[in-house]
Amino acid sequence: MRFIIPAFCLFSSALLSADETPRAAGQIENLAGLPDKTTELTAALEAADGSLNLTAGIYRITRPLEIRLNQKRRTHIRSFDGPVTIVMDGPGPALRVIGSHEGTASPHTFAPATWNESFPLIEGIEILGNHPEADGIQLIRCVQPTISKVAIRWCRHAIRIADRNRNVTISDVHLYENSGIGIYLDDVNLHQINVANSHISYNREGGIVVRNGNVRNLQIANCDIEGNMPGDDTPTTAANILIDISGAAASPQISIAEIAITGCTIQHSSNYGGGKYNEIAPGGANIRILGNAETLIDSVTVHGNVISDTSVLVEVSHAMDVNFTGNAFFAPNPDFFHIKDSERIVLNGNTFNPRQFDRPGRIEFFRSKNCLMSANTFRGLNSPDHGILIRECADMSLNNNLISESKAGVHIENSTGVSLKNWTVSGFSKDGAFLTTDTLSEVSE
Repeated sequence: MRFIIPAFCLFSSALLSADETPRAAGQIENLAGLPDKTTELTAALEAADGSLNLTAGIYRITRPLEIRLNQKRRTHIRSFDGPVTIVMDGPGPALRVIGSHEGTASPHTFAPATWNESFPLIEGIEILGNHPEADGIQLIRCVQPTISKVAIRWCRHAIRIADRNRNVTISDVHLYENSGIGIYLDDVNLHQINVANSHISYNREGGIVVRNGNVRNLQIANCDIEGNMPGDDTPTTAANILIDISGAAASPQISIAEIAITGCTIQHSSNYGGGKYNEIAPGGANIRILGNAETLIDSVTVHGNVISDTSVLVEVSHAMDVNFTGNAFFAPNPDFFHIKDSERIVLNGNTFNPRQFDRPGRIEFFRSKNCLMSANTFRGLNSPDHGILIRECADMSLNNNLISESKAGVHIENSTGVSLKNWTVSGFSKDGAFLTTDTLSEVSE
């Protein structure tokens, strides 16, 4: 069923400056004077059994448009004949889609009527926030929800996935300059989610964030994920991609595993932030994988990405079976990798190069075991103490790597079972040492 509503289309050529908090009122002329379409659109959703085909224009709303699937509605929300902008001028998500699925992704766990509400589709629209607590889209207990060709900016969180969902697809979206998170998996039970071919940039509290919950089969592919942290000198723990259960209480319901990050550019902001600040987003990272002592994050592959330009490029803590292969790492400020309390972490076939910057560029392993570092190239590691640190570790294989033009190589401290063979070393100063150890360490060369 098609429901068509006319809308206002009044744009202003004057945008807010970069120093001001961006709001839709800076883009849309006389936004406050536009009629509140919330009641009208809510009635339209009910009349159209949960779907909206919107005519081109601007729709100002002040309360969430809530779509309750109720085991009978296959919802489509899309533009009908041209650009559609929804301005959320109140708290909460512009679109909240609520299903009823309580099962898994296995077909036998579906109530027969649940299939009637599967595959809710949101596509071809823009959502702007004009309230500090405005969000873009929220998904709750949905099956096969698909968000495509959607732009969301100036909200708090762009896409928030909560409670329980299955088989989520997010593709070809632009999530830009939101004050919170781009894609937020918020303590959700979610298996099977694909995020692909999207730009997720300048969201102040993180790009893609998984916090607590039970998550499996998260694929992030072919995306540009940039600057998802403060664009100023505010200290932060944000990351372009953050997988975090570090603060969760021990519970069988908390478990994160089976994640693939492939073919993305993941970078900024630190070195390239301009001259206004001495340091941009101190503490920021590109990828953070943070488990806890009771529950390790496991089975993660990070392959074929370009990763650069944050305080530490990658941080891994309380994780196992994590594989970094074939990535290009550059422009750390100051360090490439911090790995601690983890096991079976693999760094294979990567390149590490500060490029035009003079950086320490350290790779540090702490209280970890059974890790492998092979077939990597390291250039310009300019810490005078160590480029690669192995501290309080056991059974580590660091073989068949190349290091050049660095001030120091490998330092091993209070560690056992470390294998260090077949390195190619060149371009060190005469005072630079490739290998230093303490008397407690056991190293085979």
